[in-house]
Amino acid sequence: MARPLRRHRLRAKLARRTTQHAAAARWMSATIVEGGRVDRRPPEGGLVNGGGCMWRMSGELRRTREREREREREREREICKKNWEKKYPFIKKASTFSSSPPASSSSSSKSSGSDKAYDYIIVGGGTAGCPLATTLSQNFSVLLLERGGVPFGNINVSYLQNFHLSLADTSPKSASQFFISTDGVINSRARVLGGGTSINAGFYTRASSRDVRKAGWDAKLVNESFPWIENQIVHPPNIAPWQKAVRDSLLDIGVSPYNGFTYDHLYGTKVGGTIFDHSGHRHTAAELLASANPDKLDVLIRATVQKIVFDTAGKKPRAVGVIFKDENGNQHQAYIARRRGSEIIVTSGAIGSPQLLLLSGIGPKSDLKKLNISVVLDNEFVGKGMADNPLNCVFIPTNTPVVQSLIQTVGITKMGVYIEASSGFGQSQDSIHCNHGIVSAEIGQLSTIPPKQRTQEAIQAYTRSKKDLPHEAFKGGFILEKVARPISRGQLNLINTHVDDNPAVTFNYFAHPYDVSRCVDGIRMVEKVVTAKHFTNFTGHRDKQTMEKLLNMSVTANVNFIPKHTNDTESLEQFCKDTVVTIWHYHGGCNVGKVVSPEYKVLGVHRLRVIDGSTFSESPGTNPQATVMMLGRYMGVKILRERLGRSAGI
Repeated sequence: MARPLRRHRLRAKLARRTTQHAAAARWMSATIVEGGRVDRRPPEGGLVNGGGCMWRMSGELRRTREREREREREREREICKKNWEKKYPFIKKASTFSSSPPASSSSSSKSSGSDKAYDYIIVGGGTAGCPLATTLSQNFSVLLLERGGVPFGNINVSYLQNFHLSLADTSPKSASQFFISTDGVINSRARVLGGGTSINAGFYTRASSRDVRKAGWDAKLVNESFPWIENQIVHPPNIAPWQKAVRDSLLDIGVSPYNGFTYDHLYGTKVGGTIFDHSGHRHTAAELLASANPDKLDVLIRATVQKIVFDTAGKKPRAVGVIFKDENGNQHQAYIARRRGSEIIVTSGAIGSPQLLLLSGIGPKSDLKKLNISVVLDNEFVGKGMADNPLNCVFIPTNTPVVQSLIQTVGITKMGVYIEASSGFGQSQDSIHCNHGIVSAEIGQLSTIPPKQRTQEAIQAYTRSKKDLPHEAFKGGFILEKVARPISRGQLNLINTHVDDNPAVTFNYFAHPYDVSRCVDGIRMVEKVVTAKHFTNFTGHRDKQTMEKLLNMSVTANVNFIPKHTNDTESLEQFCKDTVVTIWHYHGGCNVGKVVSPEYKVLGVHRLRVIDGSTFSESPGTNPQATVMMLGRYMGVKILRERLGRSAGI
């Protein structure tokens, strides 16, 4: 009996160890929420199950879990890479491009080039560039140059729960490039295939009929181009409780009628589309490239265009090619074919497009000469007419966490303001552990101050200002108020000749008093929303004093670099000016009639167009991404029809 007894004791000993290890694993996976942060601390004294051994084992288990999680992510990235490389075989690194010296020419800039000349070179694989390249490739050879990488497999880009992480990442290969306007407002510009659709809040809603008429677009073609986008990457949202409360409260206060789920821009309250599917996975404009003709499209990533090359021998400068650098810093040239209709099309966005024109010698002569840039065309309007729709937020804390949601519901008012909402931040383990700004990850969209802005003085000032914030401040959401069609205008100016560096951008938020008055009307409407009966599940009874407390909290949580005033909550005008932030709807700089024609051809230059949000004098609809993607498709079809007629087959 001795041998079976020893086996029995051995099994019991192993069982006890297994139980202890399981307990440690359960403790490691337990989440203790305190004031909105996740804590995996051991009980007081640092011991688990009465012994320091288990604490040491738990630390090892934690490290093991982290290593396993990282290995799993790496496996997912490898699988994703293989999948997208198979699906998009035409996407290559810029260093794979082979270029040869330009042939001799009578022009000051040679107009021949690489081993392969293209019918179209598109600079910027973003919101407009991807649908444009896809469409033109049906009949012509296209080279699409994107300075960033791909969104596929990037966890900061691909998932709703990690929405704010890419905005906080300031590494050189981040999907977003951080900048601060001279107004003191923190902002971002896309640096990834898919452009803004890879880093934005995902809300999809069309331009208004007014926008279409004002732009002079063909309404029939517009209504054909929108569904082409929608059928590929747009989804109805899972309506979150926070969004339902805002929707019902907007109707309570008279923002009617209720237009239900629709892509159309209609006065009243509606639910719009989203580029996040029901599992929270983002679908960007880059996925539209799956519809391209792979035999006629080359896409180069990490290809940073330095300048456009012109032939200046004729009466008008003629665009003939581009110079770009690859991911290793090596320089290449690419050229368009010497065929009628071949063009270079700039789709680099409201910051990148005017910046590239200026670096290429198109802009105010005096400004170009200051930086020793050879003047190709003197145009005083390049970089002018910049605008950004000012956004002001009221933070609403809740006693319990709420489901994460970005923009789903919108109130479209006749007073010239839009009311939107977002909620529930820090949902993923990655975002919870990434305290990426002076305001922690749980405060959500406003927490995009990058590490280099975290000076010791700023951190100390933040700590002092946050002492009175309740723990509930790290749960809840925002009611957003955005001014439609701001009158205030600013400008963009180069600070050097390095394309990787941000230019100086000024939006002059609230410079015009009418913008201020509309913001005040919007904040008063927000107050009505949070005191409406359908919102009491989140806010409780809100009297005037409590609303003042919410405004105070919103001022404290604000992360712009505009000096605050003591009367911010007493004067709504001052509140608007001091707490303004962006929702990334900036536009202008290459406006129609000033820099480009209604066909988006650069005035005074042959074979060069700009097709993106830099051409807008107003941001279309409540959120512009749908219209910018539509414009890429729309202009691609127009160009094909103009060049080929009925034989375009499109």
